[in-house]
Amino acid sequence: MAILEVNNLEVYYGVIKALKDISFEVNEGEIVALIGANGAGKTTTLHTVTGLIKAAGGNIQFDGSDITKVRGDKIVSMGMAHVPEGRRVFASLTVYENLKLGAYTRKDKNEIEDTLDMIYQRFPRLLERKNQPAGTLSGGEQQMLAMGRALMSHPKLIVMDEPSMGLSPIYVNEIFNIIQDVNKTGTTVLLVEQNAKKALSIAHRAYVLETGSIVLSGDAKKLMNDESVKKAYLSE
Repeated sequence: MAILEVNNLEVYYGVIKALKDISFEVNEGEIVALIGANGAGKTTTLHTVTGLIKAAGGNIQFDGSDITKVRGDKIVSMGMAHVPEGRRVFASLTVYENLKLGAYTRKDKNEIEDTLDMIYQRFPRLLERKNQPAGTLSGGEQQMLAMGRALMSHPKLIVMDEPSMGLSPIYVNEIFNIIQDVNKTGTTVLLVEQNAKKALSIAHRAYVLETGSIVLSGDAKKLMNDESVKKAYLSE
């Protein structure tokens, strides 16, 4: 069953058509990857799905509701969380304060504390550094914080934009292991990632974006063996 359906989505930046009639879906329990070169429209797609950019055409269905014109904060309260490109942690606030901000749509204090305990179990380094300003963390630790902050809203779907960007290989592997773990514990994942090889290695299905259009889709493992995908995105 699809938790997210994007139908004939169109987005403009001024007179430039950034997304050209794209359609895709994410089924409950899946990891779905969007791959493509810089400027293909991956981040624009996520920003439109999460309510940061308004669609010029088409519609977006999330968990049975039309969210095409819904505000971003309302979308979070409906069960979708966004881990933005570049982490975007609040540098002057502590790790703990950043995490608590992730739960701003939730009311039950006991449930929030339970989720916080779960986040600390999943990310032990965040517990060790909970009183440090977020700006003092390494890039990998900030990425963990951004993911933890998103999970504090207890999302049905977590949307991740370039989680491996700028990280060392050790942290890249750790982040992708965490994404798989998050998925296995019941959270659906929509992943935008330039590291196509890593994204396809953990995804169930994938879509390939080129200049605002979806040009290929299918089982992630099969796409890894597709000659055009290999040539464009998987060559060393």
